[in-house]
Amino acid sequence: MTIRWGIVGCGQVCEVKSGPALYKAPGSAISIVMRRDRARAEDFARRHGVRRFTDDAHEVIVDPDVDAVYVATPPGTHEHYALLVAAANKPCFVEKPMARSATECRRMVDAFRSVRRPLFVAYYRRALPRFVKLKELLDAGAIGEVFAIKHSFKKIAPPDCAELVLPWRLDAAEAGGGLFLDLGSHALDLFDFLLGPIERVTGYAQNHSGVAQVEDAVVAAMTFESGALGSVSYEFGAGTNEDALEVIGQRGQITCSVFGSEPLELCNESGSESLRVPHPAHVHQPLVETIVAELTDGSSRAPSRADSALRTSVIIDKILAEYYGGRDDAFWRRASTWPGLRRARALADGRFQKT
Repeated sequence: MTIRWGIVGCGQVCEVKSGPALYKAPGSAISIVMRRDRARAEDFARRHGVRRFTDDAHEVIVDPDVDAVYVATPPGTHEHYALLVAAANKPCFVEKPMARSATECRRMVDAFRSVRRPLFVAYYRRALPRFVKLKELLDAGAIGEVFAIKHSFKKIAPPDCAELVLPWRLDAAEAGGGLFLDLGSHALDLFDFLLGPIERVTGYAQNHSGVAQVEDAVVAAMTFESGALGSVSYEFGAGTNEDALEVIGQRGQITCSVFGSEPLELCNESGSESLRVPHPAHVHQPLVETIVAELTDGSSRAPSRADSALRTSVIIDKILAEYYGGRDDAFWRRASTWPGLRRARALADGRFQKT
């Protein structure tokens, strides 16, 4: 049996990360692709050997030659398209973060539960060999009982540009927040994968750059159900770049990055060791293979699902709730009420007056 995929939104993420994975994974093929720009959909189809293309998402979702749908649009439309897939009684694979907020995620979960179809989410690090190896080391006791996990991320601010056109990742209506939604969600989901569910979290967000209305600096501290502690720190307007993941145990530690591909660095009572686990050519492919196996014969269970992805969105909402004045509603429509944005503007005005 071959799982025939339809893609809604064959944009940049589909070029290398995910698109080829859907036709290179055993028992998997792409039937049709969609993009709002029909010419670009046709171009993608031609280059990737897909016979059919369209600019109509509904055509993809109801197509009788589509067994499962991959939604690769910005998060602002994830819920809309996922609910259409559920109504068509088909499995769905949606990009991360699962949606703009946990409220939207819950509606997606309920819809797929009601039709008894699976909803998978593209937190592909749960199947990526590098992080599967990291989890194996932790589970085998390579550093003893895990006490804490930390991720620190800094990115150099873009150059000043008066004519800057903001990308969708900095538009709350499209992304659900700033780059913390796009990148921080990967790290928080990885925390959940490595150490289990987060029990409590406290976080703060600010806007330092003034480039967009969304947050660009985030810090948070958390405790896990296992008893371990965790922390994250993100600065998207820094003077240096950093991506440092550290897992601290009773008898040692493991360090690496979340977004890089350098070796895992293991240090314990036996000494230090560098463990190189290369990425596959298409980083979604290990996850896609588990999804295909589950859909065809049930021989495996995909590790990134709606329930775990919902947990990550719940944590994100708790961290960002103060900045946005709550995230249970359509907060992207009321930027003028965001406490964090008002505070950032007041601070900016104060700095301007002092100079």
